[in-house]
Amino acid sequence: MHWADVTAQALAHKGNKHIISTGITPSGEFHIGHLREILTGDMISRAAKNAGLDVDFIFIVDDADPLRKVYPFLHDDYSQFIGHQIGSIPAPDENGKPDFEKFSKDGLSYADYFLSPFLEALRTIGVVPRIIKNLHSYRSGAFNEVSKIACDKADDIREIIERVSTRELAGDWFPWSPLDSKGSLEGVVVTGYDYPLVHWKDSHGVEGSSDITKGEGKLPWRIDWPAKWSWIGVTCEAFGKDHGAAGGSYATGREICQLFGHQPPQPLTYEWISLKGQGAMSSSTGNTIGPIEALELVPPEILRLLIAQSKPNKAIEFDTGMSLVNLADEYERLLSRNFDQELTEQDLSRRKKVQIEDAIGALKMSKVSPESTLESSNVTFRHLCLLAQTKTSDEMVWSSLGYSSTDKPPTSLVDRLNKMKLWIKSKHLPEEMRISIIDNPELEMFKEFGDEEIKVLKLLKEELERCEWNSEDIGNAIPNSAKTIELSPRIAYFVAYKSLMGRSRGPRLAPILAEIERERIIKIIEKCLIVINS
Repeated sequence: MHWADVTAQALAHKGNKHIISTGITPSGEFHIGHLREILTGDMISRAAKNAGLDVDFIFIVDDADPLRKVYPFLHDDYSQFIGHQIGSIPAPDENGKPDFEKFSKDGLSYADYFLSPFLEALRTIGVVPRIIKNLHSYRSGAFNEVSKIACDKADDIREIIERVSTRELAGDWFPWSPLDSKGSLEGVVVTGYDYPLVHWKDSHGVEGSSDITKGEGKLPWRIDWPAKWSWIGVTCEAFGKDHGAAGGSYATGREICQLFGHQPPQPLTYEWISLKGQGAMSSSTGNTIGPIEALELVPPEILRLLIAQSKPNKAIEFDTGMSLVNLADEYERLLSRNFDQELTEQDLSRRKKVQIEDAIGALKMSKVSPESTLESSNVTFRHLCLLAQTKTSDEMVWSSLGYSSTDKPPTSLVDRLNKMKLWIKSKHLPEEMRISIIDNPELEMFKEFGDEEIKVLKLLKEELERCEWNSEDIGNAIPNSAKTIELSPRIAYFVAYKSLMGRSRGPRLAPILAEIERERIIKIIEKCLIVINS
């Protein structure tokens, strides 16, 4: 079974009704790493529904969390809001400054500013959870009961956190963080508790009281999390490996939530998605690839496949270069496979059967909608990239693929071509896939040519003039131009790349040339010979 089906099966043993939760703090731009959490929850939810369970899939927006620091993408003006809840401070303008006017006029908070485009991306990839905003939940009284229990049982909670996490809490620690006289959660010392009031003194020397029932503050994270499980009724949650570590917030949360009268949810710990060669994605450092940016380059099914095909405990290394190429081509290969036939093959090993079933499950979970039908375009990402760079019009691309004015390409393929053209123009196109045929060669290109290279170039022209104009015959003609005078084929490829693309190597040349008119290629070589002899 697919990993999501395994989790759904475990949930089925615990009952028929489930609330599956995910949650993120919108402290900066969302990235593909965040998709792992939300898509993991979405896929478990789908699998549970397929198993006949009654499922509510929720997304908790932790907008009651404080602004931790002035991030690189923010103006220094945000220093006044450090410690303030991100759902209650202004969104940044185009210069990274707090946009007070928009905040007062439209109520656009810092959290909403980063949340809105992420929710738009989620809708595009078929994820539409029930949204629960933490700040509103505190202010509307949803946390009242659990907050009272936490404050009443402060000593019990302290014992759990210190024992499980093996760290000692401060002497003035209290399970409620009040807002100070300026609206910050930082630098506040709790001086007493008399429900519903938590009394405090802040760093400015001001004394006051925080009313729990009005949400004038919040529970610290290690208590806030299990408190949400309790009042919402969460039965399953996916979370990052940091929370799942020994002594981490899940370990303390599973005991604390029982003080609230709730059993801990079924956990599913996932590994990070990191940028290849750059480490884990981070909104605060800007080391990210945004989901909207990625969705401009590939169909949503491919991003879903990124999460669906990897078990949650497996780290994913990703970039929008070759990783994206390989992922897109893997998607097309999965679509073209006949799984029914593969499963009926004789002598099918258990291991092979599991691999096939995993592939079926991953493809099923890559659907934007569970009801949608997946159809192969029979065009690989690589080949479409080649056509988009070698053909001068969309009509020529479609003609090359066998389409005509009466037999038009499907809209999904048209969309893929449009995304491909954006990808080619972007910074993400891998250099090894960039095609740049030089129609007007310059002398500088041939400074490494000697007599042997010039002889090969002349023979290359002859070979290309008489061969059949297809990838296979062109692929034979290039090395033959060197072999006929007993030279290494490597010289022929060096000559061909230098003369046609101005570099020593590049993407496979024969398939590229096959998509370009023979006359154009021959004319370029003739120009090269003229430049060399001038």
